[in-house]
Amino acid sequence: MSQPVVHTLGPLYNSYSKVLLLGTMPSPRSRQMGLYYGHPQNRFWKVFSALFREEYPESPKERMEWLVCHGVALWDVLQSCEIDGADDGSIRNPVSNDIVWLLGEAPIRQIFTTGSAAARLYRKYCLPQTKKEAYSLPSTSPANCRFYTSETLIEAYQPVLEALQSAK
Repeated sequence: MSQPVVHTLGPLYNSYSKVLLLGTMPSPRSRQMGLYYGHPQNRFWKVFSALFREEYPESPKERMEWLVCHGVALWDVLQSCEIDGADDGSIRNPVSNDIVWLLGEAPIRQIFTTGSAAARLYRKYCLPQTKKEAYSLPSTSPANCRFYTSETLIEAYQPVLEALQSAK
């Protein structure tokens, strides 16, 4: 059953953020934990640990600081919507976040979307305002395990690392 959800996590960035990763809307577990990609079976943090060749911290606060220190900003395309749990396919009545505002706050050089729903929603609701194309990445959700192994996800996320390295 769909329910109205308002985004509870602010954008994660600093004045050195070079790339922006946009999901759709934090899952119920992520909202509960106060951590983007907080579901324990989501492979997001493991992918970035492999990309940076570093162990990610355990605490949510330290994880977010760790990612930002590497030049990565996180937010979501949507500010609110109706959604059934974490099922992006059930999203109705979406309202987008002000991505233009964030682009004015940090020197973002490349935008990436995580998952096909985020890519579709970004193109429809954000691209007309930002005029900045986003590179679509596969979802790190546990629901995507049958399509992407951990190894293929790490390979698919290499463009993020390349964008960070070219921005130095």
